[in-house]
Formats: sequence, structure tokens, C-alpha cells
Amino acid sequence: MQYQRFVIEVEQQQGNVIQLNAAQIHYLRRVLRLAIGDRAIAMTGHGSAWIVQLSQENAEIIAPIEIQTELPINVTLFVSLPKQGVDEIVRCCTEIGVTTIVPILSERTVLNPSANKLTRWQRIAQEAAEQSERAIVPTIVQPMTLSSALKHYSSCSAHCYFCTARHPVPLLSTVLLSDQPAWGDSVVIATGCEGGWTEAEILAAQEAQFKLVSLGRRVLRSVTASITAISLVATCSETISPDLWDQKNPP
Repeated sequence: MQYQRFVIEVEQQQGNVIQLNAAQIHYLRRVLRLAIGDRAIAMTGHGSAWIVQLSQENAEIIAPIEIQTELPINVTLFVSLPKQGVDEIVRCCTEIGVTTIVPILSERTVLNPSANKLTRWQRIAQEAAEQSERAIVPTIVQPMTLSSALKHYSSCSAHCYFCTARHPVPLLSTVLLSDQPAWGDSVVIATGCEGGWTEAEILAAQEAQFKLVSLGRRVLRSVTASITAISLVATCSETISPDLWDQKNPP
């Protein structure tokens, strides 16, 4: 049976009872149209989930469940913030399987998001995770400069890719297939905003050991580029051998 899903905070679980807050009760009753006695899936957004039965103000845990809908690798997206369309990037990339989104303040970035924007993006990620039946809710980190992000993530063991237009570099799809046998458990990929990356930023990415890659001959909108890049990574990661998939997603 297919159940509606909702995300809870870890501390809301008290033994076999999940203490619902007012917003969750409103969502379950008014939006999802669930009644007392109906069942749903409560998830922490960090991998834990349970089938629950709703009461007046709480939800009783019936049984734990395993959700095996995640990609076999962690995918981090650097997105140089466009003036518009970040909501769509967060929503679509969450549905596809992104793990972490890093808003980048690049040289050509115009948008300077407020705390309210970050809260909104995290809420969109939660809603998209519920809709796409994921086990985790992606993390939207605090915006950072490109140089800070390159420094932080180049020290990890992930394969790192830097999408750029109008440069004679290999296609991302080709590079992913070539690199896939050597993948660890994570990939980092960066896409630019309107106007693309500056030459200085591209050079900095190369110095940080990011591979320059192309998304094709056409110049894509910022929103399209992010969604395309994450789609290619997801498709490639899900074509790994069944043995490796089983190791990373045990029954």
C-alpha cells in the first residue's frame, strides 16, 4: 500500500510515539486529508522512517521501514546563484537525487540570499523529498564564495567536475562514464549563473583539481544546466554493477 509521507525532527520521536506539532497536524489533516486512524510514513530526512497510525495529536509507530530510493553515491551541487529559478533548481535536483546544495557567490552572482530564502529553499527540498519518496532531505548549506567552496571540497576524496560553456572540454557524460569505475562514495559538480564563470574562476577550479566539462554545444540557462548535470550524474551512478549497488544499498 502507498502511504503519504511527512518529515519529522528526530527529537519528536519519543519511544513508540511521534509527537506532532501544529504545522504537521494541519498538513496531515487539511492538506493530505488524513483522518484519525489513517496510516502514513514519518521520516527523519536522515534515513530513518516508520509506518505510523495517526491519533488526535500524535502518531503511533507501527513498524520501521527501509527506504531504498537514494543514489548509490552522495552528490554535491555547487550552484552559482542565478537571479531567478533557484526554487526550481532545489526542487528538481532534490527529486533527481542530489545530497547537498552549495549556493555559490561567484563574480557574476547578483542574488544575495537572505536567511528567509535559505529557509524557503530547505522547505522546498523537504517537500520535494516527500513527493519523490526519498529517504533523506538534501542539505542547503550557507552560501559561500567559490574560492571557499573550492578550498573546502577539493580536500575531500570526491571526483569533482566544473561545468563550463564555450570551452573545448570533454562532455560531462563521457567523463562520468570514464571515471565511474574509480568513483568513491561522492561526486561534486559545479554549474554557473548567468554569463557563466569568469576565466579566473575556471583557472581556480582547475588548480583545485576540478575537471572542466561541458554539457553540450548549446549554452544552457542556469536552471537547465544544474538539472541536466545532476540528471547525468544520477543516470551514470545508477548504471553501476548490481554487486556494487547491493553493497551500498543492503536489504
